[in-house]
Amino acid sequence: MNAASAGAEVELDVRGMTCASCQAHVQRSLQAVPGVAEAKVDLLAGSATVRMRGTETHADALLAAVHDAGYEASERRPDVDVAERERQREQELASEARRGFVASALVLALGAVAMVASMPLMSHGDHASADPLLGWVMEVLDPALRRGVPWLYQIDRDVLGFGLASLTALAMGFGGGHIYRSGFAAVRHGSANMHTLVAIGTGAAFLWSLAAVSAPTWFEVRGIARDVYFEAALMILGFVLLGGALEARAKGRTTADLRALLDLSPKRARVLRDGKELDVDAAEVRLGDTVVLRPGERVPVDGEVVDGASSLDESMLTGESMPVAKAAGDHVFGGTQNARGSLRYRATALGSNGVLARIARVMQEARASTAPMQSLGDRISAVFVPAVVVASIATFGIWWYFAEDAVLGRALFAAVAVLIIACPCAMGLAVPTAVVVAAGRGAREGILVKGGEALERAAGITTVAFDKTGTLTLGRPKLSEIRLSTASPVDESEMLALVAAVEARSEHPLAEALLDAARQRNLALGDVTEFAAEVGGGVRGTVNGWHVLVGQRTYLERAGIECSVLDDMAARFAEQGSTAVHVSVDGQVAALIAVRDRLRPEASETIAALRRMGLRTLLLSGDQPAAARAIARELGIEDARGGLVAEQKLEAIRELQAQGERVAMVGDGINDGPALVAADIGVALGTGNDVALEAADVNLLRNDLLGVPRVLELSRVTRRTMVQNLAWAFAFNTLGIPIAAGALYPSFGLLLSPVIAGAAMAVSSVLVVGNSLRLAHVPRQ
Repeated sequence: MNAASAGAEVELDVRGMTCASCQAHVQRSLQAVPGVAEAKVDLLAGSATVRMRGTETHADALLAAVHDAGYEASERRPDVDVAERERQREQELASEARRGFVASALVLALGAVAMVASMPLMSHGDHASADPLLGWVMEVLDPALRRGVPWLYQIDRDVLGFGLASLTALAMGFGGGHIYRSGFAAVRHGSANMHTLVAIGTGAAFLWSLAAVSAPTWFEVRGIARDVYFEAALMILGFVLLGGALEARAKGRTTADLRALLDLSPKRARVLRDGKELDVDAAEVRLGDTVVLRPGERVPVDGEVVDGASSLDESMLTGESMPVAKAAGDHVFGGTQNARGSLRYRATALGSNGVLARIARVMQEARASTAPMQSLGDRISAVFVPAVVVASIATFGIWWYFAEDAVLGRALFAAVAVLIIACPCAMGLAVPTAVVVAAGRGAREGILVKGGEALERAAGITTVAFDKTGTLTLGRPKLSEIRLSTASPVDESEMLALVAAVEARSEHPLAEALLDAARQRNLALGDVTEFAAEVGGGVRGTVNGWHVLVGQRTYLERAGIECSVLDDMAARFAEQGSTAVHVSVDGQVAALIAVRDRLRPEASETIAALRRMGLRTLLLSGDQPAAARAIARELGIEDARGGLVAEQKLEAIRELQAQGERVAMVGDGINDGPALVAADIGVALGTGNDVALEAADVNLLRNDLLGVPRVLELSRVTRRTMVQNLAWAFAFNTLGIPIAAGALYPSFGLLLSPVIAGAAMAVSSVLVVGNSLRLAHVPRQ
């Protein structure tokens, strides 16, 4: 193995984990390896991601740590792509579910046979069965069997007993061998898991029954009923296997969205090289290659159209149902479906840099992430199994020493019921399954959420702050008017040429508007020297000997330029909702340029939806305060702050947070980056700048502002599901364990059969996963 390099990540496939206790034990073991900075274990995916500090720790040490913890692991092969790995995982879960269904059916069938065959071995009268369920069955079944199959009662007791013991041992070994190996392996390595509880419980029932068959005299001398409970061991094991099969099938469904997404990417691509059209593996496409896309084909890699026209179905990436027209200059994304036209496009992003890969990466990170709500379950799970074993021992002692009608079998079976009903698996799955399903649903709607922590934080948002240009507006402003001051040394066309030359190096949307206007007038742009830019302020440079500053009024004033002569004109522009761009030439304010951007069609509906959700809205804009207020009034935004640079937007977010607000920031530009990071939730539009997209917790691939209320609504529903799952898991164990221990017996004479406890335990985790899967189908409000 190669040594892990500084900051490198090592990915492992981990086999044998069954519950949150397993997950916590593996994670602790990996974190204890020297050189490990952080370890994250994904119970759903059966994997671990380990980030190294940069020491000489080898992957061999990580594998050994997992093995020493009682589990199997292997390093993930880099030559297996993510789609293939997810497909393999889904196949493994499907195979596990099939094996579980078959094994549970056989074991439960043998359990029914054992229940019938054990009737002649049971006591009748004062020492009747300690298992309430079996006791009831005996009352109904025993008389019928004596009448219908009297020969069963004529079989030698020892022969029948040892025959049942052999049958039970074979069924336990073949049907549940992996459970016993996992359970006792955990004990050998100083831990315990759900399988440990099942192994102890069913093992105790089997050994008791074997002792009753093998040493009858010992029982008779002490007046202890010689009841056998082979059927209980088999029934419990059968229900546990059935629950595991249902859980495996449900886990497979939680990964289906990710696998389906990855399957969109075609394996082959058609490229032009040296004038020839070649059919190559998609992984062999190089940056700058010209890719040929025929009708009906899927796009192999991201790129920019250079020739042709067509429409592409992008619904699998953005949730947009209508085909999107594509022509020269438009971007196409890997995995999208071409319609009838033909295109040639230049490859601009390959492999992990493509949009499809980014979506898949975010979904994988969401699955591996830990939501804050999960930490409570993890802390409890870490001590849960040992605590249950202690509770079981205490239950046995209390029944044996304090119960008036003390029966050793009853004490044993109350203890077994406590072991069996406990379900750490439900606690381990309560939060991750909800996060995975919610992330999948969001991805189908063009909403990428970076992990469970972001989802949970989004549910508590109280205020939503918006940038203006490119966020509430289309980001395609147009020049509407130029007004020169009396100090201007040039005419209007020359002024536009100077401004456009300086703005040519800027990434702000207003710069594009000025450049477009210059191109439409066929103006020649001079060379720029001494260029400098201030984020959220403006730009400056020297053009043809003229020293030009372009930007906000405050930007010019900080340079010592007096701008008050244009105040009246700036106020008029602001009242019209236009942005006023101040220009100075050689130290004198020379012009005021009005640029106006159109609002997004869905902007008004978005603000209305947020207000219906009870959320406060706020506009934080680098534009003049008057222009910001005009836009806010038009949309119904409650508060507007204009003239803000990046640091002031950041301060505004922190000010709101200091007042107790939970703030979401929605933006798309470089100057929004600090505010997106500082906000409780940062939301970036899919067409935004790369800085904004990386800084944000949520990416709206559909470039639709309505994604903001949708993601907040999704987060609320997801948090509610998390709470429901955890409440069920805690309530099930909090109530189930005392009932299994016999808490209802003094008042109501009720005892819980270990068989019923096994069925309840199996159902518990399935209910948690099933409740999470509802997130995929809950309609939007």
